Amino acid sequence: MDPRERIARRAAQELRDGYYVNLGIGIPTLVSNFVPPGIEVILQSENGMLGVGPYPYSGDEDPDLINAGKETVTEIPGTVYMSSAESFALIRGGHIDLSILGAMEVDQKGDLANWMIPGKMVKGMGGAMDLVAGARRVIVAMEHHTKSGAPKILEKCTLPITGLGVVDTIITELAVIRVTPEGLVLEEIAPERTVEDVQKVTGAKLIARNPIALAV
Repeated sequence: MDPRERIARRAAQELRDGYYVNLGIGIPTLVSNFVPPGIEVILQSENGMLGVGPYPYSGDEDPDLINAGKETVTEIPGTVYMSSAESFALIRGGHIDLSILGAMEVDQKGDLANWMIPGKMVKGMGGAMDLVAGARRVIVAMEHHTKSGAPKILEKCTLPITGLGVVDTIITELAVIRVTPEGLVLEEIAPERTVEDVQKVTGAKLIARNPIALAV
């Protein structure tokens, strides 16, 4: 299975019926295609759409329906459109049950860095800082390491911080890791990997207590 799809499929299992959910740019947006049967969630995009549906089929795209990443999406019955100010009021008011975000780095205390790399062009900080402060729960859905093999899960973030102690769960193609007061707990692991494999590409100590197979 494609690593990005594996991550999105597993992240979708964290959805619960009735949730209002914000999906960040990148891998998190794929979650909309894998909402479990029987689960009704309302997906919110900070550019002003409440009721985001899955990606459209080729040829059915509507250029007026886009998410925060400028990708074409679909609407569901009852979709609501609002201004950016109203959309952010929804986030800042604590009405988002779950935010699934991408990340450049996450550390063992749940600190998150996902908005800029010094020296590179930054188009804007987006809504991440509001989401990590306003959402009731934050999940990071990202690949476990960089393209060069450097760990993205660290003892301490080195990039500019988006939020301190805001991450509850980390989901990668290799593992599901819960952020706890005692450290990073390895709860699920890809069937083809061992705890040692995952630890080698993780820059922080993992607490492994009989992790189960990654559920996808």
